[in-house]
Amino acid sequence: MSGTNIYWRLEGIIVKVNVKQERCKECGLCIYHCPRQAISKSGMLNANGYHPVQVNDEACIACGMCYTICPDGVFYIPVSQDRKERDLS
Repeated sequence: MSGTNIYWRLEGIIVKVNVKQERCKECGLCIYHCPRQAISKSGMLNANGYHPVQVNDEACIACGMCYTICPDGVFYIPVSQDRKERDLS
């Protein structure tokens, strides 16, 4: 388990989705709605005293449900001009 990375596979392009563990409030919505049960609480505590989520990259199918359902913006997709030019060309 990596705990911080998820990869979305879009039309042959792998898009990295990151987890901001410090934003996680342990609500469990992403865990409950993950169709592959690829998300779980980690054993560590973040700065706010919550157990942030971690992702089993082997089980993750990159459906984006976690990104969509999270009320705290824990999941994000960094986009840089350099990456877009390299990946989309």
